[in-house]
Amino acid sequence: MKRIFLLIITNIAVMVVLTITASLLGADQFLRQSGLNVASLAIFAGLMGFGGAFISLLISKPMAKWSTGAHVIDAPQSADEQWLVATVRRLAEKAGVGMPEVAIYDGAPNAFATGAFRDSALVAVSTGLLQSMTREEVEAVLGHEMGHVANGDMVTLTLIQGVVNTFVIFLSRVVGYVVDRAVFKTERGVGPGYMIAVIVSQIVFGIVASLIVMWFSRQREFRADAASASLLGSPRPMIAALRRLGGVEPGALPQSFQAHGITEGSKFLGLFSSHPPIEERIAALEGRRG
Repeated sequence: MKRIFLLIITNIAVMVVLTITASLLGADQFLRQSGLNVASLAIFAGLMGFGGAFISLLISKPMAKWSTGAHVIDAPQSADEQWLVATVRRLAEKAGVGMPEVAIYDGAPNAFATGAFRDSALVAVSTGLLQSMTREEVEAVLGHEMGHVANGDMVTLTLIQGVVNTFVIFLSRVVGYVVDRAVFKTERGVGPGYMIAVIVSQIVFGIVASLIVMWFSRQREFRADAASASLLGSPRPMIAALRRLGGVEPGALPQSFQAHGITEGSKFLGLFSSHPPIEERIAALEGRRG
């Protein structure tokens, strides 16, 4: 619950900072000059919404390495590292994508894939995952992450985030303008009521938008599980890996990368969870998902 709460707060905080910065730089000038210009507002919202989402995507690899302390394996130093790199290379070739960077980071069992491009992604696994699973189970997890890469999930999630960000920015400013006129009776330009209403409505709309993003994230987990089963030729290894994960506490990832890891979905706040419950994922692999 704490991780989900922090994820939502982080996304909203980014939007609020962008709003205040844009206002200070005069980017909302169209409102002050001619009232609510819908066309200009739509363009502004699109630039802000997609701009922030794609900037986050483009810096996702260095941010992932920095925030997790992941060490990229340039030259394998042990038999385990050699096996890990060789396995990722084989899965990448089978999935039809370029060889990603392979990294290891210290932590409890987890793994993630990120990056802006299918042919230059980053796949990282934790030491806890390598130590707690068999090689077949680790291979299944790697297949899951390669499924994300092959499916273009990072880009698709960014596009969806950009769309919902655009609507949040657009609608919050419409609300701010209406409140400023109707409640604070501002007759020319915009007053302080505009900024207050924009920030409050942006927080509310941001929470609603998170439901859409998290729903897509849950659906892509099912597809990545299916991709792992396809790459390995059987769903059995992925089922075993999920059952293993169900018996341990998944390692925490930084908030901006939690949607890319393998984490059990919340049973109580499922609508805000980036991952479905493990039992649902196992049922899907076994063909029992309704």
